[in-house]
This record gives sequence, C-alpha cells and structure tokens, in this order.
Amino acid sequence: MTALAAPLLPSLGTGTMRATVFHAPGDIRVDEVPRPHAGPGEAVIRITTTTICGTDLHILKGDVPTVTDGRILGHEGVGIVEEIGPGVTRVKKGDKVLISCITSCGTCPFCKKGMYSHCEDGGWILGHLIDGTQAEYVRIPHADTSLYALPASADEAAMAMLSDIFPTGFECGVLNGQVKPGDTVAIVGAGPIGLAALLTAQFYSPSEIVMIDPDENRLKVAQSLGATRTVKAVGEEAVRAVMALTHGAGVDVAIEAVGVPATFDVCQGIVGPGGRIANIGVHGKSVELHLEKLWSHNITLTTRLVDTVTTPMLLKLALSGRLQPLKLVTHRFHLEEAMKAYDTFGSAARERALKVVLEG
Repeated sequence: MTALAAPLLPSLGTGTMRATVFHAPGDIRVDEVPRPHAGPGEAVIRITTTTICGTDLHILKGDVPTVTDGRILGHEGVGIVEEIGPGVTRVKKGDKVLISCITSCGTCPFCKKGMYSHCEDGGWILGHLIDGTQAEYVRIPHADTSLYALPASADEAAMAMLSDIFPTGFECGVLNGQVKPGDTVAIVGAGPIGLAALLTAQFYSPSEIVMIDPDENRLKVAQSLGATRTVKAVGEEAVRAVMALTHGAGVDVAIEAVGVPATFDVCQGIVGPGGRIANIGVHGKSVELHLEKLWSHNITLTTRLVDTVTTPMLLKLALSGRLQPLKLVTHRFHLEEAMKAYDTFGSAARERALKVVLEG
C-alpha cells in the first residue's frame, strides 16, 4: 500500500481548482482550472475520493477519440455536496454521496427502459464529454438521479468501487452472461473489472470460476477472492488449458474483461456449445469474429455499456458487509500525485496494482 504524500496543495484562487486534464494521447497533466458551478438540476461535489479506471488508460492511449484536449478525466468517486442548483430535491449541501459513472435524466425513453447508458441527456459523459471526477470539484448533471446518498461512516474507498467497476462487472459480465447455478465460468482478465465479475458471479453459485491472466500476482488475488481454478497463459495456450480443464467441453460463460483482440479470441476459443460470451472490455481496435466456427454452436454474444441499474442493490450488499469492494484497493495517492498514480496503474504487473485511489 502506497503511503499518502503531503496534503493536496490549495488552489491558486477561489475560482480555481486542481484537476487531472487530458491534452492528447500520452499527455495528461495536473492543471489549475476553473471551478464548476451548479445550474438547474445540477450539483457540485467536493471530491474526497476518486479512482483511475481502465477506461482512463484507454483514453490515454487514444482509444476514445471523443475525449478532447482540456477534458478533466475520471468518472468514479465519492464526495460531499458543495452546491445544488434549482430543482434539486434528493440531495442537499453537506451530504456524502456516491457518484455514478453513468448520468441519467430518468425520464427519456432509454432511461425508462433502464438503459441509463443511452440517456438522451446523459449516459457516460463524466470524464468523456464533460469534465470528470479527478478534480477537487465536479459538476453532476441530473443530480437527483445520478447520485446516491451514503452514510457518513461509509468507507469512501470501498464505496468508490461501486461507481463503475462493480456494476460494470456484474451487469456486463455476470447478468449479460446469464450465469446460473452449476455453470462453468471463465473470466479472461484478472484486473479490477474481471475481479469484480468474479466476486459478483458468486451470487449465482457457479460450479467453477476459471480466471485467465498472465500475471501471477493477480491470479493469486483471484484465488483468494473465490476463483476455483487459474490459468496463467495467453492466446492459444490459454485456450488449450481451459479446454483441457473442461475435458473438451468448453465453458458455459466466457467473460471478456480486457478489451483487446487477443482476449476476445480466447473467449471464442473456450466457449462451449450453447454458451455465452459476455464482452465487458473497451475495445479500441476491431476484433475478428470467427463465425465460420461458431455459427453452429448455439452461442450468444453480448455487449453492453454499464447502465448502473444494479447500483442500489450492490450498495446495500457493500454496506451490509456481504460484498467487500475494498479488497480491490491496493494503492492510495493524493490528487496532486495523479501522474505517479497513472504510472502505477499503467504498470500494474510491476507494481502489483489493482485499484488505485486518489484522495483529496
């Protein structure tokens, strides 16, 4: 666990704040930027805990071209309501809140179907199309439907894991993969998202959960969190290992939790007849779909951007202690150390990093 450095330096002026700002692929900096203010239906949150996500690394690599120069990164976090705009009724100044990675108006046709990720006036916009949470303050549109009240005693680092990775692993991996009691599940990628899928897949009592990753440390963590088998391999070697473990049958559910062609190929190679491939990863490059092999196998392939419809349930489980998201937090930094934090998260194998937390 990385020790905290000196407290965050104060902003240069009352109308400014420190924030992690994207300028171009490979170029992010901690800059002094204007502080946000709340408009109608909005709230400004003073960030006390935020995190770096694998999606932020995809942005840094240039995989998300809709993120433009000057954008404050980050879409996860916990903080204190600093200011509310006209029309906000469900939170008030001083409340501790969890920020959802998905902004939802709650009234458009997509929101009414529970597809908050496709909200006509929201969706994944934080740290993407509007300024995000890796800052001293963040403006949250549709505050009443995009924030969750927390007890004052709630562990902030644990709660921040519920902004994105746990609903993402659960909804995009476990629910889309239709994990059922007795299933054999393989999760390709033992990073934070894959581990969140591992923990939430256990809600449904699969008979086997096979974790696949080349990183020995992450596989040890996966075993401690409930993986029944691990495969330290990539590519065809991983496929051969899983097929051997399943005596040639393949798995019922293959969850892709990385977002690169090689890991998607592994999923195609290990899914059994009648099985499901549930894609979670953010793909910056096209993949090759092997329909010449899969067309006759009765498989289901799903994709999804997290909707966060399960956040209230996951929050109850975390607050009761039945779900322990804090186990994924390995490093803590102050916001001013964001560059060091990104280096640590980007070198996860060397640093033995899972989830990296930034604290204000």
